[in-house]
Amino acid sequence: MTGELRRYDRHRQTMFLSELLDQPGRCFQLAYQVAFLEQARTIEQIVDQSGLADEEARRLLRIALANYFAAALLMPYGAFLRTAEETKYDIRLLGRRFGTSFEQVCHRLTTLQRAGARGIPFFLIRVDNAGNVSKRFSAAGFHFARFGGTCPRWNVHDAFRVPGEVYTQVISMEDGTRYFSIARTVSRAGSGIGVPGDQYVVGLGCEISHARNFAYSVGHDLDNEHAATPIGVNCRLCERLDCSQRAFPPLKRRLHVEEHVRGVSAFGLPSNRTD
Repeated sequence: MTGELRRYDRHRQTMFLSELLDQPGRCFQLAYQVAFLEQARTIEQIVDQSGLADEEARRLLRIALANYFAAALLMPYGAFLRTAEETKYDIRLLGRRFGTSFEQVCHRLTTLQRAGARGIPFFLIRVDNAGNVSKRFSAAGFHFARFGGTCPRWNVHDAFRVPGEVYTQVISMEDGTRYFSIARTVSRAGSGIGVPGDQYVVGLGCEISHARNFAYSVGHDLDNEHAATPIGVNCRLCERLDCSQRAFPPLKRRLHVEEHVRGVSAFGLPSNRTD
C-alpha cells in the first residue's frame, strides 16, 4: 500500500489498512469508515446545510465530520468525560482506557463542550520541527495566529529535545491572561525503510483557573503571576520588544532604534525607554 494508509473497496466491501498503522490508528481508520457506512445520510444533510458549493470543500467537510464521528465512537462523550474528570484529565490513563493515542485523546478533550456536560475548555496545537502549525483548536479563547508559527518561548518547541516526555509550563499572553499548557511529541507512520516517520509536538492547555483540575499542574505555583513565561501569538503580532528571541519586528509598533545602544531585541528599544 505504497502511499496509502487506508483504502475501502466498495465493490468487495473490503477495508485495507497499512501495516504501518499502530493499533490506535487502525481502530480510528475503521471507525472513520463506519461513519460513511452508518451515518452517510446525516453527514450529507450537514454538508447540504453548510451552503458550500465547491465540491472540494464539501468533500473536506465530509472527511472532517467522519473524523469527528470516529473520535466520538472510540471515546463516547459521557463515558469519556466521566473518566476524564475522575482521573483529572490524565491523558496516559485515558489513552489506556479507550485504546487511543495521545493525540487522539488531546483532540477529543477539546470537544467536551456540550451544554450541561462541559469539561475543561482546552486549546490544542500541533507543530512540526520546522515550526509549521498543522492543527489549531480552541475552546478556551486562546489566540492563535492564522498564518505563521508560534512563540519560541512556548515549550511546544522544547518537547522535540526529549521525545515522549511531557513538558509543562505556565504562560502569560500580552493581555495578562495566563494559561497552563503541556507539550509532548507524537509520531506518525512513515513510508517504510529509509524514510523517517513524521514527528510532531502536540500542545494542550487551558486557562489558569482550570489548571488545578488538570493532573499535570501538580508542582506549579498557579497563584504567582510572576512565575508565568511571557509569550506572544507570534513575532509579527507580539509587541514585546524585551524579547531576545524575537525574529521579526512587530507589525503594529513603531521601533525606537539608536546607533550606539543595543537592546535585548535586535529590532530596537522600547519607545518609552528613559535613560
